[in-house]
Amino acid sequence: MSSLPAGVKVPRHVAIIMDGNGRWAEGQGLPRVKGHEAGAESVRVVVRECRKAGVQALTLYSFSTENWRRPKAEVGALMTLLHNYVLQERQEILQQGIRLRAIGQIDRLPVFVRMPLKALVRESAKNTGMTLNLALSYGSRAELVDAMQTLAQKVAKKQLRPKDIDEQVISDHLYTAGLPDPDLLIRTSGELRISNFLLWQIAYAEIYVTQTAWPEFREAQLFEAFSSFGRRERRFGRTGAQLTGSAE
Repeated sequence: MSSLPAGVKVPRHVAIIMDGNGRWAEGQGLPRVKGHEAGAESVRVVVRECRKAGVQALTLYSFSTENWRRPKAEVGALMTLLHNYVLQERQEILQQGIRLRAIGQIDRLPVFVRMPLKALVRESAKNTGMTLNLALSYGSRAELVDAMQTLAQKVAKKQLRPKDIDEQVISDHLYTAGLPDPDLLIRTSGELRISNFLLWQIAYAEIYVTQTAWPEFREAQLFEAFSSFGRRERRFGRTGAQLTGSAE
């Protein structure tokens, strides 16, 4: 088991596009569902290690709005895995003080998933440890549409003036309201796409792409991503000299 190297800077908010389950399984000569099962173990490891490292928020892209287009058998298997994860990890989530949130079009999930998920969200709501966001039936464009519709309704009801709508107001109406924006976005399996994930929130996130497929992404790969993040110079529009105090 790897340990976090001393002195490594830990991001406040880590977002992960967990990619490559199906391709990993196919490469092993296995059904795609076996890749999702192996990926579930990576979820357990990463959640545990992020909590230990002091990450404040972890957002996992678990199931997108586009994923509903996959074969029914695969979607059904993914829903069963999600149901099992919620039940099996309930005790550890509560014991570790993790606050679980589910972001996305949660009402599209089948009842046998939605009920225990919502129950654990309620049970863990007062926990003050790491926030675990499961992005389920999630699409960032849909999230932005929901936010804009809510803001338009408030303007129509004269609860909000158009000139008062700024970046913070928009952020406050997103699914991730109340959380810091991601500092680090990790994508596994080598794909160079954002895939409709947290488009507003990752405006200044550092992006880390690894060729490792999600089922093989464990402690060592997570800590390498943290190490890479720590080596980045995050300027937010300023110069390096300004950050070091040497600018005239």
